[in-house]
Amino acid sequence: MVYKADEQRYEKLPYRRVSDSGLILPAVSFGLWRNLGDQMPLENSKKVILKAFDSGVFSFDNASNYGPSNGTAEETFGQVYRSDLKPYRDELIITTKAGYHMWPGPLGEFSGKKTLTAALDLSLQRMGLDYVDIFYAHRWDPNTRLEETARALDLIVRQGKALYVGVSNYTSAQTAAIAEIFNELGTPFIGNQVSYNMLNRSAESEGLLDVLDKHHAGLVAYGPLAEGLLTDRYLDNIPEDYPIHRTNEFLFKNGKDTLLAKLNELNQIANERGQKLSQMALAWLLRDRRVASVVIGASKIEHLIDNLSFSEQMTFTETELAHIDDILNKQ
Repeated sequence: MVYKADEQRYEKLPYRRVSDSGLILPAVSFGLWRNLGDQMPLENSKKVILKAFDSGVFSFDNASNYGPSNGTAEETFGQVYRSDLKPYRDELIITTKAGYHMWPGPLGEFSGKKTLTAALDLSLQRMGLDYVDIFYAHRWDPNTRLEETARALDLIVRQGKALYVGVSNYTSAQTAAIAEIFNELGTPFIGNQVSYNMLNRSAESEGLLDVLDKHHAGLVAYGPLAEGLLTDRYLDNIPEDYPIHRTNEFLFKNGKDTLLAKLNELNQIANERGQKLSQMALAWLLRDRRVASVVIGASKIEHLIDNLSFSEQMTFTETELAHIDDILNKQ
């Protein structure tokens, strides 16, 4: 059967302009980090990806090292793109990243010119694309001059292999430094993809949102549910071997009982709003116009639809926001 996208897809989810650029993203982007690589049957992955697009999600986020085996998430997306999504290329925002370990040897990671250009060429081959919409330097490179990284990304745009460039996991100071070089080069720098959620607000406290706004760029938030902590699955107990992402490890510093108490108080507010905790957590991130999109992953259609229902209630009263802040600021 030939796939035909839902004609009402753009009526189902809000979309947002990235600062004052010409780039528009859905409020939620679909991430293929570790959900749809070589762990999952292709047919399942196809159903979830196409359901996301039918639901108004037209931005798909990847990286050279996603899989779990390197490159397999891009290969999965590429198969679905070739078979079903290729007619919709002009509607899609497809992004990828390079910088974490991608292949053997010293050139298989970080952000030197050869590494970035080779990684993107491989990504394009795997996905069957002529270009990506955003190409990110996936992490800060302590060994390579920042100018080389910036010029490599600039070259990639001038070669027509990416429309925009960004960075990922850069601090506010690192972001400001590379943004200044991009400004001198005339490179279309669009933003920083970082870990940001209700429990991890470093993007606010360290001034990253302000830096991005100053440079006409936006923040794309990954890990919006803190690896599932901001759902109703762990309100009674957090397992001892909970697989927390390195960016959120600090959440356990005051003990899991303290965190559980916060989660239950937040869940109470969500219930009063007629939402699940996960839905409120997504809506809360998008309260700030500087957040261009929030990246979620899903391996099951029901989980995808459940999360996307956040759009039914996105507004907060000042009282609700103040109450949430009080909970989050507790030690």
